[in-house]
Amino acid sequence: MPYRSPVTDYTFLLSHVVGYDRVSGTEKYAEAGADMVSAILTEAGRMCDEVMAPLQRGGDLNPARLENGALRSSPGFAEGWKAIAEGGWIGMSGSPEHGGMGLPMAVTTAVNDMMSGACLSLQLAPLMSQGQIEALEHHASDAIKALYLPKLISGEWSGTMNLTEPQAGSDVGALSSKAEPNGDGTYAVTGQKIFISWGDNDFCDNVCHLVLARLPDGVPGTKGISLFLVPRNLPDENGNAGVANSLKVVSLEHKMGLHGSPTCVMQYDGATGWLVGEEHGGMAAMFTMMNNARLGVGGQGVGVAEAAWQHAMAYAMERKQGKSASGTIADHADVRRMLTSMKADVFAARAILAACAVAIDMGNATGSAEWKARAAFLTPIAKAFGTDTGIAVSETGVQVHGGMGFIEETGAAQFYRDVRVTAIYEGTNGIQAMDLVARKMMDGGEAAAKLLDEIEDHAERARGRLPELAGPVWEATETLREATEWMVAQGELNDRFAGAVPFLRAFARVLGGHFHLIAALADPGGPREKLARYYINALLPEHAGLLEQAQGGCADLYAISLEELSA
Repeated sequence: MPYRSPVTDYTFLLSHVVGYDRVSGTEKYAEAGADMVSAILTEAGRMCDEVMAPLQRGGDLNPARLENGALRSSPGFAEGWKAIAEGGWIGMSGSPEHGGMGLPMAVTTAVNDMMSGACLSLQLAPLMSQGQIEALEHHASDAIKALYLPKLISGEWSGTMNLTEPQAGSDVGALSSKAEPNGDGTYAVTGQKIFISWGDNDFCDNVCHLVLARLPDGVPGTKGISLFLVPRNLPDENGNAGVANSLKVVSLEHKMGLHGSPTCVMQYDGATGWLVGEEHGGMAAMFTMMNNARLGVGGQGVGVAEAAWQHAMAYAMERKQGKSASGTIADHADVRRMLTSMKADVFAARAILAACAVAIDMGNATGSAEWKARAAFLTPIAKAFGTDTGIAVSETGVQVHGGMGFIEETGAAQFYRDVRVTAIYEGTNGIQAMDLVARKMMDGGEAAAKLLDEIEDHAERARGRLPELAGPVWEATETLREATEWMVAQGELNDRFAGAVPFLRAFARVLGGHFHLIAALADPGGPREKLARYYINALLPEHAGLLEQAQGGCADLYAISLEELSA
């Protein structure tokens, strides 16, 4: 079965579940009403289904390659990029001042989710540009904005982010790349960066790199890092891509998946760059891009989960085996369990993603500190649970296919291979969980408590209509509240960190129950209520064991010495 973009699911989510009407009710996003959003999603879905989805398998079988120092993209990717660019899908949330649509992040998130399900390898390219656009809008000089933003938004040029070095992964402050002032307002950037997604391509006139490096007076650690914009080709006097800069792609990584997306080792040899933001303020500027990317990567996980579920569902409904009502494996109880769990978790993860995007939009539109805190709190959950769901659903999809899932020709394994990295890049999911229980609880747990209050209040109101579903959601929320209070009370951060991953997953489980309950109330007796019953009865109970684990502290972990552990 060909991939079908989940336009209907997003229309339902935005209209009935995550409160998008609050976004369109603001002055900033007043024009992005329900009718406009529906039209945008329909058009984006058509592009995903007809242009991007056919490129998915070819990108895996015919990877990007390096020929005599020049990058050659997978067949059809240039045409795919052109369709994305011409549709305006790169600069959806970009400022209209520079050619963007100025749309809410909720709409951009929905389109990115659909593009990820269609062809993740290609979707990575516009996602990188979107992050750079946001970083430049917030931190770049007016001259840089005027030159670069229109070309990035139009897709004439593309963008990347360069953080990681061989010795500096999650510990970005250990980087050794340096930048020397040239005396004319530019800087000579030198160093090597690894794991650079779409570090080059053959379908844009220029590739613009955001590079973290240290100025001569930069102190050790993250506080001494600055951010530089280093283009592949130096702009000429007319603002067009001119002569080549002093940088190159050294090699491409041989990866488990995402073969159509070139992951580059980049070498900078005194390359000309321009400072973005303040000197030594590189991390603040880069985090603008990374936070955008973390929401986007959560959407990548959800998008691939959707595609993997569709693929498995189609196979199960065609595969005849054993005795069942339909004659197919789709009617066997365990296969039905897998398919239903996949669909229920895709909905939960997508709802969390959309709710996070709505919070970002409300913060941007109103300036409300409470909305901004909500967005910041939901971001690590959206990223980690979205990507965990992509991995789990893709793996289950292989299982649904049985032996044929282990055969590459079916395409089932590609979803798992492609999505596996999403739990690693843009901050590993373990780091997302640590961020949740540490930095995001520096407010004493206030943002978490307000969210839990909303969930409990809604469940209380729902008792009159669906008591058998509202009750478990309320009780799970109260258990989560107690665990959250325990986390906040721990002065030793390692006690929080030891249980951070199960705590984040438990929080996501409860949020999923909350959103499924809202969906059930909007579709009484319909398929969404039935799916909610399955999630709340079969999947929500997982939260209890997770929270027990989350509150275990670190004593047992560190009671085993490294010598004993490695014996």
